[in-house]
Amino acid sequence: MRYIIIGAGAIGGTIGARLFEAGLNVVLVARGRHFAALRDGGLHFTSPDGVRTLPIPAADGPIPLTSDDVLVIATKTHDTAAVLDIWADAPVEGGGTAAERLPIVCAQNGVENERLALRRFSRVYGMLVWLPALHLIPGQVIGYGAPLSGMLPVGRYPQGVDNVAERIAADFAKSGFATFASPEIMRWKYAKLLGNLGNAIQAMCGRASGWEPIAARLRAEGRSVLDAAGIAYVSEEEERAERGDKVQEVSIDGVERPGGSTWQSLAKRSGSVECDYLNGEIVLLGRLHGVPTPVNECLQRESARFAGEGRAPGSMTIPELLDLVEGYARAAGS
Repeated sequence: MRYIIIGAGAIGGTIGARLFEAGLNVVLVARGRHFAALRDGGLHFTSPDGVRTLPIPAADGPIPLTSDDVLVIATKTHDTAAVLDIWADAPVEGGGTAAERLPIVCAQNGVENERLALRRFSRVYGMLVWLPALHLIPGQVIGYGAPLSGMLPVGRYPQGVDNVAERIAADFAKSGFATFASPEIMRWKYAKLLGNLGNAIQAMCGRASGWEPIAARLRAEGRSVLDAAGIAYVSEEEERAERGDKVQEVSIDGVERPGGSTWQSLAKRSGSVECDYLNGEIVLLGRLHGVPTPVNECLQRESARFAGEGRAPGSMTIPELLDLVEGYARAAGS
């Protein structure tokens, strides 16, 4: 198999680096200055076991494809539709298109990507991503996971396991990831969604203390919504038991990771965050099933405003955010 990593940022870059170091065939797909840096100088990859430059082939769009290729999307959800448009009709050697013939893996947060992919691709796989990493500088990615780089179970969407899922899991396992093929991958991804509901708190307020009550309210709303919708999700106990101490976020040379994926979007002044597909997923399901979700609505709207205004990550205080949360709660009558 050749793994074509579409979106070689923090997650995709770490996945690509570890697969490449394990001797697997990899291509990194990126845009703009990041692509130019990868093309001209390789991937500068830092992890707890050192710093190295990896000569991984890079592209900025579709390349000649074969039937042995696996597409791995590692972009933010709001970029997924554009990625699918670009790659779905890419021709495959021997006839047919990528959408008709190739497996596509959604190594992304949220639960909307697989549905988007299934509209275009016939063979879709979900992948849970628990992988602490950082990408702020073109050509450079830092992975903070140890002793393994991340936890990345995979399964067929909407459910099931096949030979492709088993082979992907085997390749990722030998590349330094905690992984397994799951017939119910979306149970894992919905559980991760609950964990990601607090991303916007860290993005807007940094590592300030006092965030826990807001996060607890976010997740309580999330669980209520998923229960009302009849959507199954892995319990916190099951998640902890599976991950154990296989993957821990550690400092590198005494420096901690400054923030997660939403924080990084603000730090890069991208103008957008993926909270429409994290907190916004809970808001959507709440509206569909008659469950109030004012705290998640607050985080969805305020994080989007924060990004649109180009504010720096961590520039809001917890009391300021709490005032906003209470305002949304009062407006909702909760």
